[in-house]
Amino acid sequence: MKTINLDHVAASPILPEVADAMIPFLREKYGNPSSIYSLGEEITEALEEARDNVANLINAHEDEIIFTSGGTESNNWAVKGVVQANRSRGNHLITSSIEHFSTMHAVRSLENQGIVVTWLPVDKYGMVNPDDVEKAITPQTALISVMHANNEIGSIEPIAEIGQIARKYKLPFHTDAVATAGVIPVDVEALNVDLLSLSASPFYGPLGVGALYIRRGTKISPFMDGGRQERGFRAGTENVLGIVGMGKAAEIASTEMSARIAQLMPLRERLIREITAEIEEVALVGHPTQRLPGNASFVVRYIEGESMLLFLDMDGIQVASGSACISMSLKASHVLLAMGIDHGTAQGSLLLTLGIENTDEDVNHLLRILPPIIQKLRDMSPLYKKMTKVKTAG
Repeated sequence: MKTINLDHVAASPILPEVADAMIPFLREKYGNPSSIYSLGEEITEALEEARDNVANLINAHEDEIIFTSGGTESNNWAVKGVVQANRSRGNHLITSSIEHFSTMHAVRSLENQGIVVTWLPVDKYGMVNPDDVEKAITPQTALISVMHANNEIGSIEPIAEIGQIARKYKLPFHTDAVATAGVIPVDVEALNVDLLSLSASPFYGPLGVGALYIRRGTKISPFMDGGRQERGFRAGTENVLGIVGMGKAAEIASTEMSARIAQLMPLRERLIREITAEIEEVALVGHPTQRLPGNASFVVRYIEGESMLLFLDMDGIQVASGSACISMSLKASHVLLAMGIDHGTAQGSLLLTLGIENTDEDVNHLLRILPPIIQKLRDMSPLYKKMTKVKTAG
């Protein structure tokens, strides 16, 4: 049975060219970049080439890219590191109510330490209003952190406008761009950001490696103490294998991004159009147009998303229900709840995220098997039976 991955928000396959670039660093190129002899110098050159490729991807300077273990580390470091370094400035932080758990939990950790937090609301599309950001600013504000696009609903936030506000008040501004960097055009200058988190996997690099962009002059505490690796910001021997893969994936993404978007958007639009037309009591969530090119996110009323996942997996289709980080939990998505969706409806989250290996036939297969799966689950649902009785009586 063919396996179809429609859960690229969790992981994307590594491109063959990326794997080929990594293989030598599993074998003969095993040196430590901190060594001063030739084998170490060769590894250092490879790291700097990767750093340059990642910088080019987001229009940054090479020395503004610090490699990390992924988006979670980058988000934690950006939030905690900036607040710690700017405690003399104030103890207030502004963020949105739909951030990824890696940002949200980092902020809550600071909140438990006495930092005052403003949790910005979102509208029915999951969009932050820049006016709300400006209204939330106080003389004690030390950081603003709003994600570029939500990985669960696909909505792309007005980051450039929020960045202008941060510049106006001379406040450091961080954005979690894990869902966007390498997927859609990301330019740190156009976005007016001081810190930006990114990860390799969304643009077909390896898992477990990412980076934090730190604009020159931004005050931030080091992530780990120890040696002088990563310009003294992050001690510890670098993940050479992962960084090389990330650099190669960034290089390819820079040239192929437009073609990838053109491939994904028609498939996304077809999923949205046909699922909402053919299956009753299904609604698209997120902004209808300002959304990631491969993201089709829905709520299916009267059933639980986890049940859909299991039945689709039996047919070889991998999808998600809400964030990948809560797939082992029956809790309703905090993102959907923040958008005003009731708890019961939010339980029926279905998230489809496409990748460049997906085809029209993959979409055809999903559209064939999804409606009967939903109907089967609804036939077992007392809520659905109650709804149909009410409709019949009406």
